[in-house]
Amino acid sequence: MEEEIKMIEKNNTWELTDRPKDKEVIGVKWIYKTKLNADGSIQKHKARLVAKGYSQLPGIDYTETFAPVARLDTIRALIAIAANKKWKIYQMDVKSAFLNGYIDEEIYVEQPQGFIAKGSEEKVLRLKKALYGLKQAPRAWYSRIDKYFMDRGFRRSLSEPTLYIKSQGNDTLIVSLYVDDLIYTGNNEKMIQVFKEDMMKTFEMSDLGLMHFFLGIEINQEKREYLYVKGSTRRLYSRSSKWKAARQLLLLWLLAKSIRKKMDHKKSMAPCTEVSLEAYYI
Repeated sequence: MEEEIKMIEKNNTWELTDRPKDKEVIGVKWIYKTKLNADGSIQKHKARLVAKGYSQLPGIDYTETFAPVARLDTIRALIAIAANKKWKIYQMDVKSAFLNGYIDEEIYVEQPQGFIAKGSEEKVLRLKKALYGLKQAPRAWYSRIDKYFMDRGFRRSLSEPTLYIKSQGNDTLIVSLYVDDLIYTGNNEKMIQVFKEDMMKTFEMSDLGLMHFFLGIEINQEKREYLYVKGSTRRLYSRSSKWKAARQLLLLWLLAKSIRKKMDHKKSMAPCTEVSLEAYYI
C-alpha cells in the first residue's frame, strides 16, 4: 500500500484541500491482487487504491469513458510478420498507467484509509489526474499515451487505434498497445532502443525484455528458423520456404479485411508483394 501511495504522490495525482460544499466527494477503497507468472507461480502481491466510480454521475462527474485496446488478430499478425522478417519482439509495462491520465472534471475523493493526514482529517483530495476506478480513467490514459505517440512522429492506424507505426527512411518501428502493456518490434535495434529509453523517461516503466507471454500467448524467440507460439494462437510461424504460401494467405486476409473497413476512404493502397502491416493498417 505504501508503494501505491508513493506512486500516486510521485505522479502528482491529487492535492489536499478543504471539503467542498457544492460537490459530492467520492469514496475510495483498497483492492488486493496476486499477480502470477506465465507458469502460474506468484510474481508479486499488489495493492491498488481505487475510487468508488459507481457513485459518479454521467454528465457531471464524467462524459466519455470508452478506450480502445489491441485486437488479438492484430497481435497474431504482428507476431507472424516479426517471424517472417526475423525481427525481435519486445515488451514493456507501464506502472500504474491510469495515474498518468489527465482529467478535465472537478473531482474530489476521500483520504485513503491508513493514510489520513494528521491534523487534516476533515480535508479531502482533489484529483489532478485519473485514479483507478473512475469511469473516465481508461479514456484519460488512452488520450495521454496517444498524444505521446503522435507527438513523436508515429502514425496511428485508421482501423486499429492502438497500433502505431513510425518510419525513418528504410527503418520501421511498430508498437501495439493493450491498456498498459506494449509490444514493439522493428528492423533497427538502435531505433528500438531510443524508443524504449524515451518511454522510460516519460513514464514509470517495467522493461520486460523479449516478449515471452502476452494475453495468454506464450512466445519462444530462439535463434533458429522458427518462432514458436503457444497458447491461444496454437500455431507455428516458420521462417523457412514453407512460409511463402502462408504469407500469401495472410496477405489476402489482411487486404480483404482492409477493403471492408475502408470503403469510405478514398486513399489508395500501394501494391504489396510481401506481408506488411502497412498494407493493412495505414
